[in-house]
Amino acid sequence: MQNLKIKGFSFAACAAGIKKSGKLDMGLIVSATPARCAAVYTTNKVVAAPIVITRDRLAGGHCQAVLVNSGNANACTGAAGHAVALQTAELAVAQLQIPVETLALASTGVIGQLLPLAPFENFLPQLVASLAEDRCADVAEAIRTTDAYPKIATASGSSYGNPYNIVAIAKGAGMIHPNMATMLAFVMTDAQVAPDLLDAALRRAVDASFNSITVDRDTSTNDMVLLLANGASVGAEIQPNTPDGEAFAEKLANVLLQLAKLIVKDGEGATKVVEIEVRGALDDAQARQAALSVATSNLVKTAFFGEDANWGRIIAAVGYSGAEIDPERVGISFGEIPVVLDGISTGAELEAKATAVLKQPEFKVTIDLHLGSGLGRYYTSDLTYDYVKCNASYRS
Repeated sequence: MQNLKIKGFSFAACAAGIKKSGKLDMGLIVSATPARCAAVYTTNKVVAAPIVITRDRLAGGHCQAVLVNSGNANACTGAAGHAVALQTAELAVAQLQIPVETLALASTGVIGQLLPLAPFENFLPQLVASLAEDRCADVAEAIRTTDAYPKIATASGSSYGNPYNIVAIAKGAGMIHPNMATMLAFVMTDAQVAPDLLDAALRRAVDASFNSITVDRDTSTNDMVLLLANGASVGAEIQPNTPDGEAFAEKLANVLLQLAKLIVKDGEGATKVVEIEVRGALDDAQARQAALSVATSNLVKTAFFGEDANWGRIIAAVGYSGAEIDPERVGISFGEIPVVLDGISTGAELEAKATAVLKQPEFKVTIDLHLGSGLGRYYTSDLTYDYVKCNASYRS
């Protein structure tokens, strides 16, 4: 059982009527003291109002609270949407008695609809009154949109003999693609972390996790990963370029990778989680380029759904990726089963064994280009009938 309590943090969630379903749709994360923070935001040029405001206000490197809602993205809503976001922030800081520049705003849901102010006016007082250290799971539930389940990951460590914890929650299922996706992730640690380590560790972890997953080639307007470190564990400050610093960065990376894989597993309609590993490229950049090409190919993803070891679609996707390739050197394996050696099929018997690998809910495809030492990975899902059904009726 995951321990979701973390020193110096409290959580609350409620059903404020933003979602048509009446389910939890508003959440609050509060640090007892202003926490050091680092953040990564959407790279989409269309940016929702809460992200615009949050990017500006958290530029100082501190955050004490996060107010988040689901069911409405407050994106593409113009000046009115920006004004509503500012008003929700004012209501929250008045209730919490914290500086407005330490409040982060996040919204997720339908784009193009103005976020109503009334739910915040009506429910923020009770939300603040219900803050508790053991309600993190409720916030994970409240940020869901098309997610089938909440996404939570934890880790623990020690620095200079002092224990610390990391607790993280995320949402995401569709509109998932590298360089952020339709996802929100909030990561809390009670460790005392040097600001430059906090930022560098987050960016490194995001590149290997949320920026290495794809469901449907779409990225959204509201995406954010926010890391808060409040130092409540009362340990010495963890510094970069030290064993404890590397250990913290590794634990953070593992937590974010857990969440990223949960997002792929929950890809709208998905039945498979597939790791695409390209090795032997001229460099890491070309390996990632080739892996991304395979991971985003609709033909490859539909073959995964059909449990068809169609390696021709894979080698074709590598071929048009732009990465350097010698077709006569390529090797492809499903799990441990080689289906291509030196660009040639290994035969029907091994392909049949590979088909059995594709029947598993999670498996790995390895593509070796035999050109250099470059290595890259992406995580993807299959493309199913249910993906179309889900997105055809999303707004209804």
